Amino acid sequence: MPGTRTRTLTSALPLALAVVGALATAIPAAQAAPAQAAPAQAAPDRAAPDRAGARHSRPSRCRGQGVDASARIRYQSDVVIKAPLSTVWKLQTDVERWPSWQQPVLTAERLDPGRLGKGSRFRWTTPAPATPTTPATTLEITSTVRQLQRGACVLWSGPAVGQGLRVDEGVHLWTFTEVKGGVRVHTEETWTGAQVEADVPTATAALGAGLEAWLHDLKTTAEHRRK
Repeated sequence: MPGTRTRTLTSALPLALAVVGALATAIPAAQAAPAQAAPAQAAPDRAAPDRAGARHSRPSRCRGQGVDASARIRYQSDVVIKAPLSTVWKLQTDVERWPSWQQPVLTAERLDPGRLGKGSRFRWTTPAPATPTTPATTLEITSTVRQLQRGACVLWSGPAVGQGLRVDEGVHLWTFTEVKGGVRVHTEETWTGAQVEADVPTATAALGAGLEAWLHDLKTTAEHRRK
């Protein structure tokens, strides 16, 4: 987008292709992964007691595909959700209902019919408030499912575009593994684009905060529905 590539992100920027909002400033920049370093370990959050192996020793995959290995901005995290796999999977893949349990998601719509699967596309929006270098805007994110294995994993990617704010491509992976007492959910995401890469630590912190917020909302909603 012309005019945006030289702008930098600030620590107030609550942008995440995962999900964003007020919680996006919860992770200090000191916890952000440095450029070209290994993925950051998940920061503590309200779900911390149920975490199991927040950092993977090997890259995760969905049908052989994963996040962008060359991206400078990346984050990963895990949580154990005490609910059936079917409940967690349905919440995560019923895209059009995201706004009902994720406050930062304003709208969500499928762009094609049928069950979510490889090649499916969906569009969703989320607010990003003003910062010293970027205006308040609403981000429009158009995601395409690159891989999906029912009940096991889903990988999608796409750009996030708002007035004066852009991520060229975010690649987002989710995996779901049944464990004793529930489901271990692993998520990781990468961002690329000149604007966000102008301040890698801050962008990584914003990305991480968004993913932690998403995991928290998924866990809270799934465990409540189990009761």
